[in-house]
Amino acid sequence: MAAFVIPDNTRVFLLDIEGTTTPITFVKDILFPYIRENLEEYLTAHWEEDECKQDVHLLKKQAEEDLRQNRACPVHAVAQTVQTDEEKAIHEVVENVIWQMAVDRKSTALKQLQGHMWRAAYMTGKIRGQVYQDVIPAITRWRRHGLKVYIYSSGSVEAQKLLFGFSVHGDLLDLFDGHFDTNIGAKVESKSYENIAERIGCHPEEIIFLTDVTREAKAAEDAGLNVAVVVRPGNMELSEEEKNHYRIITSFSQLELSGGV
Repeated sequence: MAAFVIPDNTRVFLLDIEGTTTPITFVKDILFPYIRENLEEYLTAHWEEDECKQDVHLLKKQAEEDLRQNRACPVHAVAQTVQTDEEKAIHEVVENVIWQMAVDRKSTALKQLQGHMWRAAYMTGKIRGQVYQDVIPAITRWRRHGLKVYIYSSGSVEAQKLLFGFSVHGDLLDLFDGHFDTNIGAKVESKSYENIAERIGCHPEEIIFLTDVTREAKAAEDAGLNVAVVVRPGNMELSEEEKNHYRIITSFSQLELSGGV
């Protein structure tokens, strides 16, 4: 596949994680199964801690909104009384989280709890973050030429930092200038990319966004960003129309700065 020379006015790379910088198998076969397999044990161990209570409170608020739309099971309130049926409450939280994961929800409440669980796993060495082999050399080259690099993922900022901070290659956080999650807005909404450009302090056309999801690519494009769609093993297959519309790369090494550097 041919090289893609990025526009001369590019100042920022904005990168997706799953299927873009990080193998989709790592996310689907390691990260998410870890949550499903360890959720009840984690909640039982941390139930009385403030952080866990805050996580459950957010899940409860999300569930109440979902119930109004007739689409979710309830999450029990964390009542600070001796009458609280802890076992029942934990069971309801587990049901809700598993349901959200099964339908691929991107709710902030879900991502926050997942991030806290992954933190414990990373810090104890049960999990190590993974990135594609072409990622580190490419980012190193971009930064050497004065470009900034940010991450934008549906996973929480904390989860992002854990993945890169506790990677199989060591601590990679120095490669990035900042992180964004769904608190800035949904990844399929163009306003989110406008918000990111404003937060970074540059014009949308000075950012190039790399993602494997064409709905995200379209939203970024509508906001004025330059876009390249990354095709990796296991990613969703693109339609002919999408292949013809977007610049397609299979490796970050195909992205050339002006002058061929």
